[in-house]
Order: sequence, then C-alpha cells, then structure tokens
Amino acid sequence: MKTKTAVVPVPVHGSTDKGLINSSPQRGGIPSGEFKNRFNGFRDLTETVLTVSVISAVRITPLKPGVNQSYWSKHCPRFEGMCLMLAATALLPSFGCKEKAQTKLPPATLVEVVTVAKGDVPIYHEWIGVLDGLVNAQIRAQVTGYLLTQNYREGDPIKKGDLLFEIDSRPFKAALDQSKGVLAQAEAKLGKTELDVKRYGPLVKDKAISQEEYDDAVQANLEAKAAVISVKAQMEQAQLNLEFTRIISPIDGIASIARAQIGDLVGPATGELTTVSTVDPIKVYYNVTEQAYITFSKQFTTENDRYGRLRQLEIDLVLTDGSVYPLKGKIYAADRQIGLTTGALRVEALFPNPGNSLRPGEFARVRVKLDLKHDSLLVPQRAVSELQGSYQVAVIDADNKIHIQPVRVGDRTGNLWAIEEGLHPGDRVVVEGTQKVREGVTVVTTNFVAGTSTGTVAAKSGN
Repeated sequence: MKTKTAVVPVPVHGSTDKGLINSSPQRGGIPSGEFKNRFNGFRDLTETVLTVSVISAVRITPLKPGVNQSYWSKHCPRFEGMCLMLAATALLPSFGCKEKAQTKLPPATLVEVVTVAKGDVPIYHEWIGVLDGLVNAQIRAQVTGYLLTQNYREGDPIKKGDLLFEIDSRPFKAALDQSKGVLAQAEAKLGKTELDVKRYGPLVKDKAISQEEYDDAVQANLEAKAAVISVKAQMEQAQLNLEFTRIISPIDGIASIARAQIGDLVGPATGELTTVSTVDPIKVYYNVTEQAYITFSKQFTTENDRYGRLRQLEIDLVLTDGSVYPLKGKIYAADRQIGLTTGALRVEALFPNPGNSLRPGEFARVRVKLDLKHDSLLVPQRAVSELQGSYQVAVIDADNKIHIQPVRVGDRTGNLWAIEEGLHPGDRVVVEGTQKVREGVTVVTTNFVAGTSTGTVAAKSGN
C-alpha cells in the first residue's frame, strides 16, 4: 500500500514568530537569508504538511512556524484557497470507500424451528417415592456366644437356608449332653415306679399291703412321667440352642454389610447382625395427598371400581438421573388411613427387578398415567423459556421476523410441552437459537433436528 505525501505551505494569520526557520533535521530547510529556492522557507508562515493516502484519508502534520510569509503574500494571494481545495480533493476517495462498506449486508442468525401441531397428551401425576425390599429380614443371634465365622459375602445374593454366621457351639453341646443324662435318669425312675405299681396292684387286693402304700406308688409313677416330659423339653431346648449357633437366612434376597465382627460376643440383646432383603420384586412407597385421594374416590364411587382402576394403572419409575426404569409397576396396596402428621395416604407399588439393579433406599419419582387429553398443541420443551414465573416462545412470522409470544403451559409428555394458550396450529416456533434472537429480528430458518446446533450465515434475499 503506497502513500503519496504532498507538502504544501498553509499560511496561518496571526503568527508572531518571524525569525524562525525550519531546521535542517526537521524539514531540510536552510536559513531564510540563504534560501535560493522560494519553496524552501517562508517567513511569518505556519507550514502544514498534507499527507494524502490513496485509499484512506488526509493526515495533517503541522511544522514549526517562522518561514518567509511575505513572498507568498505577494506572489500567491490565492494560496490558501488552493490548499483547501487540495485537502477536499484528497478526502473524496476516503468518503467513497466508507459509503461502499456500509452497503454490505450484516449476517443473519440461523435458527431451527418446528411447526406447532396437535396431539394427544397423557396426563401424569408424579410423587416422590422410596424403594424398599418386599421383605426385610433382620438377622439376630438367638443365643449368646462368641462369633466364630461369617459364611457369606456381603452384598451378594443368597438363598433361603444359606449359612450366614456361626457361634461357638461347645457350651451348647455340653448343655445338650447334660440334658440327655437327666432324661435318662428320669426315664429310669419312671421305669421303677411303673414296676412298683404293677407289683403293688395284686398285693393291695390280698390286703398284703396297705392302700396307702399302693397310692404312694401310683403317685410316684405319675411324678416320674412328668419328670420325663420336663427333661425331654429341656433336651429339645438344648438341641435348639445348639442349632441356633448356626445362623441361616430365612428368605431369598441380598444380605447387607455385617454389623458384627468375628470374635464379638453376640446375643439377643446385641442387635442385628445383618439384614436380608427380597428385592425381586421390589417395593416403592409414596404418599398421595388427601385431596388427590378424594378426587379419585369421586371418580370411582364404589370399592370394586376403585380396586379395578388401581389394578389397571401402569406406573413408571423415574430414577434420580432422569432415566425411566424400563419395566412397568403395579399398585400393590394402600394404607388403611390418612397419616395424622402428613395428611397423605401411603401407597405401595411393586416393580419387577430381575437384575437386582434397584436397591432399597433409592429415591425415585413415581409417575402414574391417569388420563389422556386429546388435540393438545405440542412444542418441544426447549422451545419454551421461563422468565420470572411466566413462559414465552419465539414465533416466526411469514417474513421470517421474530415475535416473542407469551404462552400458558400445560402438562408435559416426554420432551414435549402442551401449550394451553398463546399459540395456534401451524405456527413456527424457534427451538434452537432462542438465546440469540429478539423481537423484530429477521432470521434464517431450518427444520429442527435433535442433536444439531445453530450458527450464523450470510443474509439471503427471501429468507
């Protein structure tokens, strides 16, 4: 890019410095007494350099005053007018370039749109639920002793009858052997008393012994029989205590982490050792408000109608990450009363859990489909913007101009939102790029496709 520089002296009236000449380093001039070329120096004149760029503008650089003014005043009376004409001529190309640059069209925003259409919207109700095992068996020690072994791996599925823990059984084996000895003594005494009764029977008839002796023998026999029964019960208890040293699972399920360690002294008062929960199927608890229960009772007045409707309902389980559990659930039971402290009715639902992926203690949203609303206007949820409790969408008119339209929203179904008021069938609304548009802006439109993003393109006529 080349720049042409024109050095023209511009007289400035009112200058008082008359002896000053441009120095050689600054302008290459010479003292006024020595100049031979009339363009080298001037007196009482403020010199100005006009630098004219071929493609840009005029740059004015003032120089030091003090050159000969009398010559230009005498010989060039029109010098000032010529300089002004030269400056104006130099500015013309610059103005032309700016005017041409302003005619370039700005880029238009590209947005993705959908057309509002009618559809059927299922009416869902949602509640917060907590998962729990269908059966939760708390495993406790039934006899007191030292814990010797843990025979299961924590968190693994187990079967009914599997061995979980073992307690030191030696004291209980000794107690069982002792009870067996006592039983033998009691049975021997019983045999003796039975023989006495048999022997005294004929003798009392012949008056060989007194009736009192015979009665004593009979009572001793009865006492021996009772002693045998008592000792047998003690022996059975000793046998049970010995069996209780082997702690087994009463149900199928998953065992929790053990709360007792090997070597601990455990017993009925030491608390639970572990918990086994049946998780297939798994139970979900959730609370239905009293108002919702009353509304449901009014729709289905008889008990048979209510139970029939409950059996027809299919329940979805929405997990904490937003995903929906693939298997449907059914209502299992409802509590007998409204909670006095919560004002809600507790409901239980069952979900099949073949892979044991659901575990007790999880939180989830229980979503129940109660009705179906026909001919609703549907738009993607991402097309709706919320601002201080109100909702709005960006509508595109026939000229591709944006109009911000307030709407009243209804129920959601999947990734769609039902619009109760504010839109009409066939309206085009912005789905992607809503944050880039404003009222009255002209945009370029393309059909919305999930997973794509918007950008900017050059404005085209007719879009």
